[in-house]
Amino acid sequence: MTIAGTRTGGVTGNFLSEGAGSFADVTGPQDVPPEILDRLRPVCLGLPETHEEPAWIGTRWRIRQRTFAHVYTVDPDHPAAHAQAADGDEPVCVLTFRSSGDELAALVGGGHPFFKPDWGADVIGMLLDDGVDWAEVGELLTESYCLRAPKKLAARVDRPAELGASSDGPLG
Repeated sequence: MTIAGTRTGGVTGNFLSEGAGSFADVTGPQDVPPEILDRLRPVCLGLPETHEEPAWIGTRWRIRQRTFAHVYTVDPDHPAAHAQAADGDEPVCVLTFRSSGDELAALVGGGHPFFKPDWGADVIGMLLDDGVDWAEVGELLTESYCLRAPKKLAARVDRPAELGASSDGPLG
C-alpha cells in the first residue's frame, strides 16, 4: 500500500460540522478536506495491493490500474447529477465507487446520500455530508474493491455479511 500523492488546499464554504474540517483546509475547488481522506485511507489502503494517487480532481484509490474509490469536492452547479443530489448552493464532497446487482439497484433507488452519476453503469455517487455512516462507507468500499480486484485478491478480503450492518472497523 502506497500513497502516490496527496492534495491539500481554500474554497469558501463549509459542508462539515464544526471540528470535522472545513473548506479552509483545501486549496483547490476539487480538493478534499484532510479529515475525509483520513477516514477513507485506512479502509482503502488496508485492502490487498492498493494504492492512492491524485486524480484529475480529488484523490482516488486503485487496485492495479482499476479505480475502486474516488473522492472529490464539486461546485453545486457541476456536474448536473451531483448538483441535483446535493440540492444546495455550497460545494459538496462526493465519493464514487462501484456496485452491482441488488445492492446497485437499492443504492440507486435509495435517494440521499446516494445518486447515479452520469457515467459508468455500475458507478454510484455518495454525498459525504454530516450524516455519513462511516461503517457503511467501509463496507461499500470493500465491495467496490472486490468488484474491481482480480479474483485471487478479492478472495483474501473479509467481506461484510450484510451491507449496512454496523461494525467496529477503521471507519467506525
